[in-house]
Amino acid sequence: MLRARIAVLCSGGGTNLQALLNAQAAGKLKSGEIVLVIADKAGIGAIDRAKKRGVPCSVIPRKEEDFEARVLEALNDSQIDMVILAGFLGILSGEFIQDFGKPIINIHPSLIPSFCGKGFYGLKVHQAALDYGVKVTGATVHYVNEIPDGGRIILQRAVDIAPGDTAEILQRRVMEQAEWLILPQAAEIVAAQIVREKETKL
Repeated sequence: MLRARIAVLCSGGGTNLQALLNAQAAGKLKSGEIVLVIADKAGIGAIDRAKKRGVPCSVIPRKEEDFEARVLEALNDSQIDMVILAGFLGILSGEFIQDFGKPIINIHPSLIPSFCGKGFYGLKVHQAALDYGVKVTGATVHYVNEIPDGGRIILQRAVDIAPGDTAEILQRRVMEQAEWLILPQAAEIVAAQIVREKETKL
């Protein structure tokens, strides 16, 4: 069966990567296969999760000047069809996005256009939602373009905010009730589209 070749970029524990790996194992992510994980620093949990599933993992430090060039080289070497940013804290340049020229998708822990853009990441997003007093938050999967969190939305899922929530509690609920569900779903949508395009060229 023809499948889209997927690379996942990570910066932390890799819980969203795990959700993708679990979906692949369960047959929910059937149009794509995760063939490469790129970690932007050594010693993070995402590396261990990739190794446990036998997925090749490259460590390319984001602080190095040639980071994007090395990532692009790794993607091309592995013939990657799409990239998933799963807890990746860097912002890819417009030049990188153009040079790669294939779909890149990202998971963001809010209902875009709320609490998104430069500076909104991790617990900062959830604290902003609590400070503003919104009653509903959630997560969004979107295409990546040159504007941080500015690409076309693929899927969103809402999550209620409960009285007494802290940023940490809310972060966990958003992951469990939204991120881990919609990221694999969006990955399948994009991968299936890539496969259809490939099949029309055969």
